[in-house]
Amino acid sequence: MRVLIVRIGAMGDVLHAMPAVAALREMHPEWFIGWAIEPRWSDLLQIAGDPNDLQQIEGRHDAHALVDRWYSVAAGAWKRRPISLKTRSEVHVLRDVLRGERFDVCVDMQGALKSAVVGRMAGAAVFAGAANPRERMARWLYGQKLDVVSTHVVEQGCELLGAAVCEKLQPARVTLPMDEMDERWASAEVGDKRFCLISAGGGWGAKIWPAERFGRVAAELGRAGVRSVVNSSPAGLHEAERVVEASEGFARAVPCSVGQLIALARRAAVVVGGDTGPLHLAAALERPVVAIFGPTDPARNGPYGTRSRVLRDASSATSHKRVGEVEEGMLRIGVDEVVAAAMEMLG
Repeated sequence: MRVLIVRIGAMGDVLHAMPAVAALREMHPEWFIGWAIEPRWSDLLQIAGDPNDLQQIEGRHDAHALVDRWYSVAAGAWKRRPISLKTRSEVHVLRDVLRGERFDVCVDMQGALKSAVVGRMAGAAVFAGAANPRERMARWLYGQKLDVVSTHVVEQGCELLGAAVCEKLQPARVTLPMDEMDERWASAEVGDKRFCLISAGGGWGAKIWPAERFGRVAAELGRAGVRSVVNSSPAGLHEAERVVEASEGFARAVPCSVGQLIALARRAAVVVGGDTGPLHLAAALERPVVAIFGPTDPARNGPYGTRSRVLRDASSATSHKRVGEVEEGMLRIGVDEVVAAAMEMLG
C-alpha cells in the first residue's frame, strides 16, 4: 500500500498528526508513506534513509522513520504570488510528482481547501477527508467523507487515518529527528544546567499571554535557581526580546531553526507556553510542560502524551476568531499561578 498524508502546516498541527502516522508505520512497516508539507516544517519528519534513493526506500527497515518521502507544498509562497509563472510551474511539478508516485490512498488531515486541492492533485485511488472539515468547501473534493467523533485532535487523526486505510489506530509515540550539528549547537547553548524553555508566541493575538508576564515568570524561576531560554524566530524576535527585558536578567532569547528547537526542547527541564508549536513539540518529546490556554480548548488542542499542567480560566470561551487582542480569560491567569505550576513540573 502507498499512502499520502496531506498536512501542510503549521508546526503544532503537523505534530498533532504524527501519532496517527506513527501508529500506521508500526502496524505496516512495509507500506510506503509520503507526506505533503510546507518545506519549513519538513525538519519535523523522521525520513527513511536518503529520500532520493528509491532502492534504499523500497528496502527500508528503519523502525524510527515516520515517512519514506516528503513533498514540498510551498503554500505560503504561492499565496504571495498566486498568478506568477513560478507558482504555476511549481504546482504543475508537484502534481506530476504526486501522480507519478501512484498512491493508493490519500488522506487530508488538515481539512482546508488548499490541502484538499493538493490531495486531489495526487490522483489516488482513494481520497479521504473528514465529513466536517475545518473549511467546509474542502469536503466537496473528497471521494470518501469520514465521520470523526473523538475530542482531541491527536485522536481525531487516528480515527480519520485509520478509517481511510481500514485499520483501528491508537496514538503511537513519535520519534523526532536528531541532527548531530543541532545537538552540538544546543549543548553549547545551554550546557548541562537545568533551564526553562519559554515559548511566548502564538498563532494569533487572542491566545498570546503577555510577554511581560512571561518575563516575570522567568524572573521568579531565576530567583529559585532555574534560568530561562526564550526561543525565537525572525518573526517572533520582538516578542522574545520583551520577555527578556522583563526577566530581570534571568532569561535570554535564542533564535533557532526547527532542528535546533528540537534539540533545545529535548534538554529543557520544563517548557512554558501557550497553545503554540514549540509547546506541542515539547509534548512530543515527552518534556514536562505548563500550558497557558484561553480561546482554544485544551480538551481538543492541549498537550498530549506528556506530564503537564494546563491553566485556563473558567471564563474563557472557545473561539478561533483571529483577533489581535489577548482574550480576557487569559489575562486572569496570574504570574504566581504559572510559576507554581512550573515549580511543580520541576519537582
